[in-house]
Amino acid sequence: MIQIRDEIASDVAARERLLDACFGPGRFLKSSQRLREGRLPAEGLALAATDDESRLVGTVRLWDVETGCGRPALLLGPLAVDPALQGAGLGGRLMRAALARAAGLGHAAVLLVGDAPYYARFGFAPEKAAALFMPGPFERERFLGLELTPGALAGAAGTLRPTGAPDIVPLVAQGAVGADAAAARRQAA
Repeated sequence: MIQIRDEIASDVAARERLLDACFGPGRFLKSSQRLREGRLPAEGLALAATDDESRLVGTVRLWDVETGCGRPALLLGPLAVDPALQGAGLGGRLMRAALARAAGLGHAAVLLVGDAPYYARFGFAPEKAAALFMPGPFERERFLGLELTPGALAGAAGTLRPTGAPDIVPLVAQGAVGADAAAARRQAA
């Protein structure tokens, strides 16, 4: 049986391996990563899915951002499920848990860059993010928004900025993961 719970510190290495398996090293080059870099996930919004053997098999995190006009929102991602379990509904369970938690914590809007047909089932639509931009290259048709509170994204415009709490652990202290990320950023520059 899969359990969805808050992410804990001992999940970090397994989470990074899962993200590598699902997205590869290119994940460090995405514009979404610029908004996550050096920041902690939004409080209470880093979830992990574990199996009966306490093995991490899924993850989703949300990040505090604001629009160019100062409207607060969350950026969702990455959402990842162990490749052996993909297609079994775990991604949907993680999404529903994350969105319910975000709404319960009083957040009004969630943005993401992802597969529009998949995320439409949760209420995400490109129209909600039409006047918003990522801080780097992105595919417009994959930039989606969801209002947890009606009207939360009405009139929102401009480029997203990170607003979350800074991560006090520098990347270089994160070992190989930090080194890989730094190397990927240097290659992209």
